[in-house]
Amino acid sequence: MTPPETRTDLTTGLYLDLLKRTLTGAVAEDNDSILGGVRTAGSPLLRKNVADAVGRFVGRFGFEIAKKKPYDAKLREVGRDWPARADSMIGLKRMDNIQHCVSTVVEEGIPGDLIECGVWRGGATIFMRGVLKAYDDRTRKVWVSDSFQGLPPPDAARYPADLGDTLHKMGGLAVGVEQVKHNFERYGLLDDQVQFLVGWFKDTLATAPIEQLAVMRLDGDMYESTIQAIEPLYPKLSPGGFCIIDDFGSHASQAGKAIEDYRKAHGITEEIIDIDGFGAYWRKAA
Repeated sequence: MTPPETRTDLTTGLYLDLLKRTLTGAVAEDNDSILGGVRTAGSPLLRKNVADAVGRFVGRFGFEIAKKKPYDAKLREVGRDWPARADSMIGLKRMDNIQHCVSTVVEEGIPGDLIECGVWRGGATIFMRGVLKAYDDRTRKVWVSDSFQGLPPPDAARYPADLGDTLHKMGGLAVGVEQVKHNFERYGLLDDQVQFLVGWFKDTLATAPIEQLAVMRLDGDMYESTIQAIEPLYPKLSPGGFCIIDDFGSHASQAGKAIEDYRKAHGITEEIIDIDGFGAYWRKAA
């Protein structure tokens, strides 16, 4: 007969595996391209602009037009596609990384809360809260930090690395805070351990009532967003805590450069570990 503690570990593992596969759209094999959805909103391509306009028009009448596309499990594993309906676009390997970091700080008693800066539909933070619930950790908060209106236009005068960036035009990246709260509710994970920071990072993070962090995850894409997040937050990261950069490889000349500049300025030498070619992380030295 299986010992109770083994059954508990198995149940926890099954729950977290199902949660991350649901959040990333892997269970539903979500790979449709919806006209008027995330893949067409704000696209610089004329055909996608036309498709977006058509999709939004029929949407007024309660209809949806979608182009069916084959699902590629390998792309979803590393987050190289963009699911239409799922709550996260980061892929399974970066979800696995979140699980590793959060479970490690819980098991080792590393003090501090969890935060993600740049949450889109909230998938990664929903998963953070799910990990805490699975481990019955009732003390830590999950901070959900975003403008909830997309990315800012590039300020190339102050941050030359962002020159020519067009992410602010991509309407599919703007998800309102009420929608993100509803997404938490759908998983039964919206409670007083979840705290929202609404606004640009430069306006919210320096004064946020965060005393200590155990895991910080930055997903700001741009140099500006990344540097404005790491500067006020990294000093609050506990020794033994984890710093995760979602865009370290995918936006190496922007987010990646901001991280390299910050590490150099502050003498941070801990090894940066690649996750999937896009995301990376390191553990703060004890």
